[in-house]
Amino acid sequence: MCGRFVLFTTGESLLARAGELPGVTEVHAPEGTPGPRYNLAPTQVVPVVRVDAAVATVAPSRWGLLPHWKKDETGPPLFNARGETVATKPSFRDAFRAQRGLIPMDGYYEWHDDGTGKRPYFVSSGEIMWAAALWATGLGRLSSTIVTTAAVEPMAWLHDRLPRILTDEEIGQWTTGTPEQAAELLHPTPVDYLRTWSVRPVDRAVGNVRNDYAELIAEN
Repeated sequence: MCGRFVLFTTGESLLARAGELPGVTEVHAPEGTPGPRYNLAPTQVVPVVRVDAAVATVAPSRWGLLPHWKKDETGPPLFNARGETVATKPSFRDAFRAQRGLIPMDGYYEWHDDGTGKRPYFVSSGEIMWAAALWATGLGRLSSTIVTTAAVEPMAWLHDRLPRILTDEEIGQWTTGTPEQAAELLHPTPVDYLRTWSVRPVDRAVGNVRNDYAELIAEN
């Protein structure tokens, strides 16, 4: 599961990182980029990166997929899509076939019971992380979701689900490959990459979505 994340790499820095994506030579952000956020939650606005040939477009999206057939925004927000069923489940299969993108994050939060009750942990790699995402334009607005997989060591102790963070070598296959090629990536993030991540306990104030400040990611 990935239900809260952090993105403080914004503005020109985010566009520069998008320009470093494999095969990308041009980046557009016609609506600009959001400001730094330290406690992004479902239904809020998050950037999604769509790649068409060598052009990457960064655009604001609702975090919670709105398929083309959706009649309103009622029901639980589809902020995660399980990798095991994303290619076949009606909510996601159309987007999986042709509308795959990336959601950038500087880290994400996960909750774990350490014996004193559930507490939040901040997971990061020390640089921007590119989550495998889907996008849609139901209800006349851009929306997105993050693909998740079963968790594996060294992250399985924290939670049984894991956002599918792509390595540099996997990004092009996910964004511009065929559905069959993308399906080859519906497995957990490679262990060698997971081993570079850091996990630290942080303030329980993360639990309140109204709290949104840099101190939230400090070890606590």
